[in-house]
Amino acid sequence: MAAAAPASSAKEVLPPSLTSASEPPPLFDGTTRLYVSYVSPYAQRTWIARNYKGLQDKIKIIGIDLGDRPAWYKEKVYPLNKVPSLEHNNQVKGESLDIVKYIDNNFEGVALLPDDPEKKQFAEELLAYSDEFNMTLYLSILAKEDASSEAVAALDKIEAALAKFNDGPFFLGQFSLVDIAYVPFIERIQILLSDIKKYDITEGRPNLQKFVEVL
Repeated sequence: MAAAAPASSAKEVLPPSLTSASEPPPLFDGTTRLYVSYVSPYAQRTWIARNYKGLQDKIKIIGIDLGDRPAWYKEKVYPLNKVPSLEHNNQVKGESLDIVKYIDNNFEGVALLPDDPEKKQFAEELLAYSDEFNMTLYLSILAKEDASSEAVAALDKIEAALAKFNDGPFFLGQFSLVDIAYVPFIERIQILLSDIKKYDITEGRPNLQKFVEVL
């Protein structure tokens, strides 16, 4: 996504994903580590936040192979054995949106939420809705019939949300934590619904069209 490009102009060279045969990094040595899967949309939320705030030198990316996870990851890092997780100050944080909020509150860089109270309240509403939105759309993709009425309604709700603050292509008028929450999923949903259901999520939704144009 163009809006979430790293603050640094240098292209980041990502390390290979660690597998069951990989030795652990020197855990809890003061290094801040973000454990991700390069293909996980949940992990990509945290990755986008880290890059957008320009924290490439402060938060080290550690790739985890979800198909061949190292045992030490569950035993020594994150007992739930999921990604993403964030190792910081001798603690490990989990859950993608919680990690994004933690990064925003505990590291330097541009703020991911505006000061406007109305926008902050709307942000919380959209963040609370994100899991329901994702589930509704993925269930529609898996179903045999065309895009479900529930999926259409969910997309219409996103279209309306994007129109609330009509001062930019983003949910709050400026790139924010809300966009980070939705971007990795809308990107996949657009491709899957187009390929599998021949359904264009942007048709008749000009605000969503503008949004996906900056993905």
